[in-house]
Amino acid sequence: MSLRNYSIALSIIAALVLQIMPMPAIVDLYRPDWVMLVLSYWVLALPNRVNVGVAFFTGLILDILLGTSMGIHSFALCLSIYVLAANYQRLRNYSVWQQSIIIGVLNALYNLVVFWLQHLVTDIYFLFDYLWPVASSIVMWPWLFWLLRKVRRQLRLH
Repeated sequence: MSLRNYSIALSIIAALVLQIMPMPAIVDLYRPDWVMLVLSYWVLALPNRVNVGVAFFTGLILDILLGTSMGIHSFALCLSIYVLAANYQRLRNYSVWQQSIIIGVLNALYNLVVFWLQHLVTDIYFLFDYLWPVASSIVMWPWLFWLLRKVRRQLRLH
């Protein structure tokens, strides 16, 4: 089997690793939501191969890796990816910079749903620091988009 068959799965695994990689506390505050970004790219590029089902299972794996209650990240990813998948034809025509704003809004939705569900389960309180990953994800989107597009074109994924 070639790398072509596993490239999407490998990119999602890399995003999961980046999501849980230990970092200093001051830098960890600004960590982009790598899993959300990678899933967003693949939903925009190949909606027939990556969809809400992939987001569900990836969210379950993320719940296990982060030690959160089962289904919190899964539900938030499914909700955000559903909104993206429902509008992918329109969003593909936007420039990368416009897409980064929309990805930021969806990332904010993802983070707020995760907060809301964790608040219901563990009674945590909202801090503005929970939204720093949204800003860093907006900044990282163009570079991740260009990197994954280059990989997709070199491997001729469609």
